[in-house]
Amino acid sequence: MYLNCHSFHSLRYGTIPVADLVVLGKAGGVTAMALTDINTVTGIYEFYKNCNEAGIKPIVGMEMREGQKLLYIALAKDRKGFGEINRWRTKHNLEGIPVPASAPDFEHVAVIYPVHNLPAAIKPYEYIGVRPEDLSLLIRPEWKSRLEKMVVLQPVTFRDKVEYNLHRILRAIDLNTLGSKLTPEDYCAATEVLVPLEALIGKYSQYPQILQNTTTLIEQCHFEYEFKVPRNKKHYTSGRDTDLELLTSLAYQGLLRRYSPDNTAAKERVEKELKVIHELEFSGYFLITWDIIRYSNSMGFLHIGRGSGANSIIAYCLGITDICPLELDLYFERFLNLNRKNPPDFDIDWSWKERDIILDYIFKRYGADHVAFCGTNVEFKYKSIFREVGKVFGLPKEDLDMLSGSPMDQHDKNQVVKKVHRYGMMMEKYPNQRSMHSCGILISEDPITDFTALEMPPKGFPIVQFDMHVAEEIGFDKFDILSQRGIGHIDESVKLIKKNRGIDVNIRDTSISKDEAACNDYLGHGKTIGCFYIESPAMRGLLRRLKCNNYKTLVAASSIIRPGVAQSGMMKEYIFRHNYPDKFEYFHPVFEEQLGETYGIMVYQEDVIKIALHYGGLAAADGDILRRAMSGKGRSKEALQKVKDNFFASCAAKEHPEQLSAEIYRQIESFAGYSFCKAHSASYAVESYQSLYLKVHYPVEFMVAVINNQGGFYRTEVYVHEARMSGAAINNPCINKSEVETTLYGKDVYLGFMHIQGLQGEIARRIVEERKENGPYVSLEDFINRIPIGIEGLQLLIYIGALRCTGKAKNELLITARRIIMNFKPEHRHPQLLPQPVREFKLPELKRSPFEDAFDEIELLGFPVSVTPFNLLKTCYRGDVMARDLVHYHKKQVKMLAYLVSRKHVPTKMGAMYFGTWIDANGEFFDTAHFTGSLKEYPFKGGGCYLLLGTVEVDYHFPTITISKMEKMPFIPDPRYRETDVESSQTQEKLREDVSMTHRAPYPQEQEINLPRHKMKTVNN
Repeated sequence: MYLNCHSFHSLRYGTIPVADLVVLGKAGGVTAMALTDINTVTGIYEFYKNCNEAGIKPIVGMEMREGQKLLYIALAKDRKGFGEINRWRTKHNLEGIPVPASAPDFEHVAVIYPVHNLPAAIKPYEYIGVRPEDLSLLIRPEWKSRLEKMVVLQPVTFRDKVEYNLHRILRAIDLNTLGSKLTPEDYCAATEVLVPLEALIGKYSQYPQILQNTTTLIEQCHFEYEFKVPRNKKHYTSGRDTDLELLTSLAYQGLLRRYSPDNTAAKERVEKELKVIHELEFSGYFLITWDIIRYSNSMGFLHIGRGSGANSIIAYCLGITDICPLELDLYFERFLNLNRKNPPDFDIDWSWKERDIILDYIFKRYGADHVAFCGTNVEFKYKSIFREVGKVFGLPKEDLDMLSGSPMDQHDKNQVVKKVHRYGMMMEKYPNQRSMHSCGILISEDPITDFTALEMPPKGFPIVQFDMHVAEEIGFDKFDILSQRGIGHIDESVKLIKKNRGIDVNIRDTSISKDEAACNDYLGHGKTIGCFYIESPAMRGLLRRLKCNNYKTLVAASSIIRPGVAQSGMMKEYIFRHNYPDKFEYFHPVFEEQLGETYGIMVYQEDVIKIALHYGGLAAADGDILRRAMSGKGRSKEALQKVKDNFFASCAAKEHPEQLSAEIYRQIESFAGYSFCKAHSASYAVESYQSLYLKVHYPVEFMVAVINNQGGFYRTEVYVHEARMSGAAINNPCINKSEVETTLYGKDVYLGFMHIQGLQGEIARRIVEERKENGPYVSLEDFINRIPIGIEGLQLLIYIGALRCTGKAKNELLITARRIIMNFKPEHRHPQLLPQPVREFKLPELKRSPFEDAFDEIELLGFPVSVTPFNLLKTCYRGDVMARDLVHYHKKQVKMLAYLVSRKHVPTKMGAMYFGTWIDANGEFFDTAHFTGSLKEYPFKGGGCYLLLGTVEVDYHFPTITISKMEKMPFIPDPRYRETDVESSQTQEKLREDVSMTHRAPYPQEQEINLPRHKMKTVNN
């Protein structure tokens, strides 16, 4: 009888979560009910599963609306009908056209019209929905004559009066209006609750035909769905056997390319993997991924294959990844095993500039009917909830700012705020809008609209109406097509090297970069600014503490730097054991045999499998079940207990002491939840080596590429500094040399127009295009004649020195520009064969301070170019000690002068502290620690130069200054103003700093790590 139920997936309309809706139906004696959310099928699969568990017949469909107007309710009679509904909705979503008031000619769909939107003629599969409040209409002959087409229509939208108020608030949020301005057409009727079944039947007691019609319609609907059946595109070729044949051929071709012909271990691994892949019917999955990579290579694009897929030698041979699983002892079972019926994701990165081309290929190659992005449900968040609800109640902006920007216990206690809190907390975790998954692509065997309607977000690629968790549950495995700027750095570097030096660098050949001697030297000294994943202060400090000088150590570093590992204390313990390998004992011989590379510490997820296999005696596939259960990958407590029991039973069978097994299990339990997939770390390390190789051997080209890909951990200024330290001559933008992005001529770097704050992007593009089409600009007048620019934009270019190529000083250019623009007529802006000469005026010599340019640069670029920040200080003092000598000052007090690069907030048990990164007057980096006590008296005061006093602590080869005092140092007065003007001291405040905040528990102290450094003495000993 309940053929029109809404869940909270009817965005900003319904108030009931799907699971609660089914519970509500069960409590009301409901035997069949339909989920018909507004224009979406997001909750269908959860609804279907919950209904079956509750003994309720699930009916699925959709409420079609155009704007706020209810048109009709479409109910699927079976899965074919579900596809029809989805395709009808998808057509209008993707084409952006209104849904007609009447339904199309469906074949497997029942349609219910509300009484206010009846078509001229009712088709056989169409019905009239009669609400209880509509029954009074039936006394009229024109309605009574249509009883044979009428069914019960009792919409369900909310549970009680409080939720009815919440519904109205949601409607006001959706319409961006005050709650007091809502009209009855804006929200549902107060009767849209789930009336108990007997009471509902009683309301229609005088119209048994309507009840019978409703029962008949319910009986016609038989939607069934089998979960966990693979729904991905099954085959790349015509069938399973031909897929295996092609995959085998490609694998052996790659085997010969990657390994020597006599490498029997590699051949055996290939054969083993092919057998498992074929048995699990994943050949097509591998081949589709290979096809995407093949296209990428044909376009000359660089990609990085990472994630657990790098555990596969087949992926390595196909060129999907560049990680040799034999070299790093990577278990294929971590990626795929017979207990794992769903393939994990291949994570593949491209440059952010090229990813859309890859996506376009996938959609075209595999068909728009079979490809879509995974969706996500964007929930109401804390700040947005209180702001949105407060707006409904008419609160002023300052109150909204307070509500969204401060903790609840600091809010006012008035009645309106109490209501905002009450309804806001009810909305927490409610979906607010559907969006696109950042990288997950679904490629289906059957048309994807058999499973969902599609929507078209602003990004321009269609999305399904469910998220990745539902996708996996209903049988889809996504392909992760990601983008990152690190690949952009590498890719553009190679192109710049070719353009600037005429050298082809085959950076795809990882053998030239991985473990390269000069790269290893840079690693050990932390000279990695600009390099993917290894440039942050924390990572550079770790590399120096480890004296990292090889690939395997970098792989480990890429894992232990992760917050979870550091949080557990394992990073500190790893550093200790790496530097003092003779000061600890392996906990058990198995730890030395299997984890000797990481000093007996479980650094990677694969290590859990190793210990389970070699100590516990479990099969590798069972070890992966243990790993997944530990990391909370959808496993229940019961499943985890079963795995635990299996582990101890297996250990007992091998006659291990129970006390020893319990301690090892404790270690597994504490490590598995945070540990990193080794293949993932290895993929990161390979990419780090590629970028580092380019930095070492082609530093200027590399830094320009980093700047053009909008940097990484730091702001642009830091990479410009690094380019200068690498031998580049840094030049301000120039109308005859610069592009929109930064460009390079030999070692002359010309900053791009994109860095000039306030300059319109369209103007920047026009300058470059016009110059390429009609040649260099010969004068200010020529530039104004050819570029449609106003006086504000022209002044920006003059102040930054972009017109210095005219040979005239800034002051003269400014005066001339104002005079020309004042008399200029836009219709004269076209190339002239004989341009009219501009009348020349003799101007008096206008003197400028040599520092005026630097202050112009700070204002327009955010940092000085013509001088360093140190040149602008009032003091000539540059510090008693320089960064390169700090390692010799352990436990000694030093006084330094330095320019602030970045600071990182870190919680401690004593309160907040910061780690600072600085540049000294020689341009060298160093680091500081600022504890709570010193920060209270000597806080950071924004970007600029500081005088620092502190004590040097050399921790495993890495010096850090613990700051006791510091003070920001003043610049000279800005010479563009009079010294008495307040502006003369304000330009310095425009210098920036990079600030990163950390929200986590404090790291443990060494004594709290609780990892034994000695063998365990057991009863059996």
